[in-house]
Amino acid sequence: MNPTPVYIICSPRPLVGKTLLARLLSEFLLLKDGAVSGFDINLKEPSLLEYLPRVTETADIADTFGKMQLMDRLIAHDGVAKVVDLGFHAFDEFFKMTNQIGFLKEATRRSVAPIILFVADTDRVSARAYPTLREQIPLNALITIDNEYVVRGELPEGMGLGRVLRITALPSFLKTYVDRQTFSFTDYLRNERDSSTELHQWIRRNYTGLRELEFSLLAQKS
Repeated sequence: MNPTPVYIICSPRPLVGKTLLARLLSEFLLLKDGAVSGFDINLKEPSLLEYLPRVTETADIADTFGKMQLMDRLIAHDGVAKVVDLGFHAFDEFFKMTNQIGFLKEATRRSVAPIILFVADTDRVSARAYPTLREQIPLNALITIDNEYVVRGELPEGMGLGRVLRITALPSFLKTYVDRQTFSFTDYLRNERDSSTELHQWIRRNYTGLRELEFSLLAQKS
């Protein structure tokens, strides 16, 4: 049995496309595996729970009980991939917690593969946060997300040392379309007959990138 992947999508900044990536990844895993478990740790941001309520539950790390509940779920080697939509407000506390309890070592012992997807930005907060993650997380498990809509140019120095997953920007009218809570990326692929549309190509390109990322990461850990 392959390691159970746990994808933690994070940024210390709001409105960088974190939940968009969580949606893409969750729908990709549902399409590929037929199952996924989502965990939503957000306050007022648009969150994964609003888009995929059937496979997502809220998580709270404000107290010890909530932290223990979440960690127990994340280190379960049950073959169902996990996706954590980590709100910017919980960034510091989450990684402080995982460092203190030795989450990465315990996950490895239980055949669970944590994968950190850090959504890059050009601000000072992100510049300080990334090296903190580098101290805790092996480079092969730390993926930088280059969201063209946010970065709008070259990645900040130092953030492109490991694996980089690039997401091209959508035109504003298409971004407004996919931001609707009723929108499904997979349903669009299935129902849109014209595979040459910009949105169709964008979804397929991102699904392909996620598949290649999963194969390469799990091959390293198996």
